[in-house]
Amino acid sequence: MASHSTLFISPQNLSSNFSSLFYYSPRSLTFRTKRSSSLSLTTTKPRRLYLSVSASHSLQALIFDCDGVILESEHLHREAYNDAFAHFNVRCPPSSQPLNWDLQFYDVLQNLIGGGKPKMRWYFKEHGWPSSTIFETPPESDEERAKLIDTLQDWKTERYKEIIKSGTVEPRPGVLRLMDEAKAAGKMLAVCSAATKSSVVLCLENLIGMERFKGLDCFLAGDDVKEKKPDPLIYLTAAKRLGVSEKNCLVVEDSVIGLQAATKAGMSCVITYTSSTADQDFKDSIAIYPDLSNVRLSDLELLLQNKVAAS
Repeated sequence: MASHSTLFISPQNLSSNFSSLFYYSPRSLTFRTKRSSSLSLTTTKPRRLYLSVSASHSLQALIFDCDGVILESEHLHREAYNDAFAHFNVRCPPSSQPLNWDLQFYDVLQNLIGGGKPKMRWYFKEHGWPSSTIFETPPESDEERAKLIDTLQDWKTERYKEIIKSGTVEPRPGVLRLMDEAKAAGKMLAVCSAATKSSVVLCLENLIGMERFKGLDCFLAGDDVKEKKPDPLIYLTAAKRLGVSEKNCLVVEDSVIGLQAATKAGMSCVITYTSSTADQDFKDSIAIYPDLSNVRLSDLELLLQNKVAAS
């Protein structure tokens, strides 16, 4: 029985002088170059050839969500919202007490609606616009309702900043190491969050440090796009700014809202869930982790390669 050997040729190892044209016979493989010369690899026995071409789609950009991924922030946001409702005595009829989003409700809400202003607007549409110290009677015009939402969100954001600055909040396990691995390997690094820019900037400055923050190749917040997650706009915008194909981006998210935004943008997504998102349906992700403590860049590169190969 004749023996067979395998010859692997990776595109990145070939000179730029070679075109995509090649010729193969049982005894020889000839590459035709852009120049008049050619390169021939001649064998003494019939050989079987396999070409590795997967490098055309490889991990070029790693994109992180912020809330829930870089830090477990849901309970911090909920605390800040409730403090804002109490400060402005926000009361939805028929309750005579300030609005308070409990843990169970907020877990549902934050996975249903992305962004702080859309959350409040949705809630007030569903449960009735509130009275408050901002408007003694429930606002009826679009202008008054917008002012109510803006005032609450601005105060909530400042309160959230105070919580972050307290020094009691730390990044989730494995995040900083994975960011450093990506940078050291020459990958582009981005953060895309639906939260307001001021709050995200504060989180990044305090949790990943100024050097890593300034080293980001792209940073987008909810203020930078017209549509919030699960709309894919923020990720499509990131790919455009990074100058890479969506297929070469890998997103790290914690919720089904973020997963939907990433997949609609044509990007692969891994999930690092939190206690409030653990029961969500992540079937469209390419991997699911409790956190990033045991995840390496090489793991993510292999996942993306396998995803491309399967498709």
